[in-house]
Amino acid sequence: MAAKKIVKLKKAQKKASGKKSAAGLKTLAFDIGGSGLKASMLDENGKMTTERVRVDTPKPCTPALLLEKLKELTAQLPPFDRVSVGFPGPVRKGRTLSATNLGSDEWIGFDLQRAIAKQTGKPTRVINDADMQGLGAIKGEGVEMVITLGTGLGSALFEDGRLAPHIELAHIPFRKGQTYEDQLGNRALKKVGKNEWNRRLARAVDVFRALTHFDKLYIGGGNAANVSLNLGPDVEIVSNVLGMRGGIWLWKDTNLSDGLQK
Repeated sequence: MAAKKIVKLKKAQKKASGKKSAAGLKTLAFDIGGSGLKASMLDENGKMTTERVRVDTPKPCTPALLLEKLKELTAQLPPFDRVSVGFPGPVRKGRTLSATNLGSDEWIGFDLQRAIAKQTGKPTRVINDADMQGLGAIKGEGVEMVITLGTGLGSALFEDGRLAPHIELAHIPFRKGQTYEDQLGNRALKKVGKNEWNRRLARAVDVFRALTHFDKLYIGGGNAANVSLNLGPDVEIVSNVLGMRGGIWLWKDTNLSDGLQK
């Protein structure tokens, strides 16, 4: 009888050892930008365990080309167990609704989540890129807003850590008949220079403050480094790597379940 118990115990231990614990899961974070595609590995705490690898975003960037570039990036990284994706446009349950800065209508209604899961063979979750950066930046206290300044302009809003439905602030009118993205995107920065661009940003922050009454505004993205004005104690410039690190919360935050395709 004792021998049988020992055999059963050894079988149970062997079975348990074959399962990877949640603490050992490796997440591939994939950040899709209008100018660059970036990927890195995250541990269970969202810490980057590899350097970011990057390739230029094709112009235009179709879904097929994006998947090809993702394959190039993953070939440079160690094995992973799941994938988190930040996409530069609205996403609904894994499907992209549009992608102005990728230059292809093929993104309208494209099931990116399913396509990446099929290509990698790994569970995948896709969310707007500003939302993913916000998940890495926020403290979970009060109303927190995130804007990302890069090729275009991204935005996300949170209340007590819960992500609000995504709104494309970039494409609504701002001033002089132009949208926020027209006035604050990378093309505008190159055209008008840093001083004028910063003045425009200050006006935009005043509008966002009046619109949302945020307790904290986080500004990220590649062009956040060009912010030279003091925008107030309720505004903080954050590292662009949070666009990667926020990917861990796609698997840890149960409040995201309504917007993600399982």
